[in-house]
Amino acid sequence: MAQNIDPEKGSPSTPDLEASRSPPDISQEDVAKDLTTSTDDFKSEEEPVYVEWDGPEDPQNPQNWPLAKRMAHVILAGATAFIANISSTAFAPAAELAGHEFNVDNETVAAFTVTIYLLGFALGPLVIAPLSEHYGRLIIYSTCLTVATAFLIGCSEANNVRAFLACRLITGIAGSGPGTIGGGTIADVMPKETRGRAMAVFAIGPLVGIGVGPLMGGFVAEYLGWRWIFRILYISTGTIFLLAVIFMRETYAPVLLQRKAARQRKNTGNKALRSRFDEKGGALRALWHAVQRPTKMLLFSPIVWSLSIYCAFVWGLLILLFTTLPAVYSGQYGFSPSISGLTYIGMGVGMGVGAVGFGLLSDRVMKSRFGDQPAEWKPEGRLLLMAWFSIVLPVGFFWYGWSAAYSAPWILPVLGTTFIGVGALFIMMPVQVYLVDSFGAATAASALAANTVLRSLAGTFLPLGGSRLYQHLGLGWGNSLLGFIAVGFCIMPALFFKYGEWMRKKWPINL
Repeated sequence: MAQNIDPEKGSPSTPDLEASRSPPDISQEDVAKDLTTSTDDFKSEEEPVYVEWDGPEDPQNPQNWPLAKRMAHVILAGATAFIANISSTAFAPAAELAGHEFNVDNETVAAFTVTIYLLGFALGPLVIAPLSEHYGRLIIYSTCLTVATAFLIGCSEANNVRAFLACRLITGIAGSGPGTIGGGTIADVMPKETRGRAMAVFAIGPLVGIGVGPLMGGFVAEYLGWRWIFRILYISTGTIFLLAVIFMRETYAPVLLQRKAARQRKNTGNKALRSRFDEKGGALRALWHAVQRPTKMLLFSPIVWSLSIYCAFVWGLLILLFTTLPAVYSGQYGFSPSISGLTYIGMGVGMGVGAVGFGLLSDRVMKSRFGDQPAEWKPEGRLLLMAWFSIVLPVGFFWYGWSAAYSAPWILPVLGTTFIGVGALFIMMPVQVYLVDSFGAATAASALAANTVLRSLAGTFLPLGGSRLYQHLGLGWGNSLLGFIAVGFCIMPALFFKYGEWMRKKWPINL
């Protein structure tokens, strides 16, 4: 019998195209039938024989793939999340133009045309993450990119605000997939000792994407019209879909071991062969069990829901800025939509700096704190960078708010948003890696999905009050209020660094 599989060893997959398919004598229908067979069909006079990796160096295990192939999956996962996040913010500078065409004069409805995409980000992960833990990552990437492309076309051709909102919501649901399962893909292909750097590479896509989106959207809306924003997006999304189909392979270990067991049952006729991940009750019961995971984590795990609330607040602040920056710079500085889009560069640069800094420091901090043996690393060590750098976020809000309120040279509020970008990155990225390390590769996608749900709900609704906040308190005190709340959250990473392990043991989640 093969060795037991270490959950931290990620997911298996095949090193080349032919290996990723069933052998010629096995039809896809045979494999699919075996994968959906309940364990009742495996009854045998013999004890079950579990199919595992062929030793710790098995080349079919994705964590044993060549580094170039593993990094290709990290980069492609980041690229899919990059285009999904550009789609969330590229429309922000053009919302007013589209509102005029749709005869929408309500500021809240106009803001909702931007943020409804993030409502999709809140709904999608609850189903998409568990589906990826049942059917595998690859089919989820392909399906999400296909649906997103189709409904981006719908957004570009919508002739009324109701049709536009419906298409934008569905695009958001599909677009949530890459970001939701990207962390799971990294856990599949990267061992713990290099996971921090890999997560930083992945994060450059989605986090920088939200900064690049408005820059692109502002120029396209002014010179080509707002509909061309979505035309460019569906062409780009379709292109990334083709790249994913050509170069990506399945990475999720349980699914690959199930496929391996199915092939061996077919070849040998031995029905006792099966994967440890086959569940009693068949596919439907297994799927229902998987769908429950994100909700159980969000409701019953203090480390998930409390850190997710912090991330939700930070994400809501970022989207609030994205929806209000055009009005601030047109009102305070007289900028056109295209020039207003340039002001998003500050936040994008800040996120880029934060991503590079996190990638360089995260694994080094773990080694210096816990030694060179990854097995001895405690997940709470990932929160040290968050504890050190979280104060940068409120500093950025104070800087941005008061410099804009007094119409200081335009570069000063832009620099303030750069600090906001750095601070936001050093809050959200450590939380994501912490959740991946805490729950392991097998359920990493569900843990990140739980985080994404709260984050996206905040990103949907918190910005709707942005214009009223500034109307009542002004840019100075309005942003200071947000900064003071952010200061209050700064104690959280230190508390979790000290008590996180105790909390994980006191409130374990039966998944």
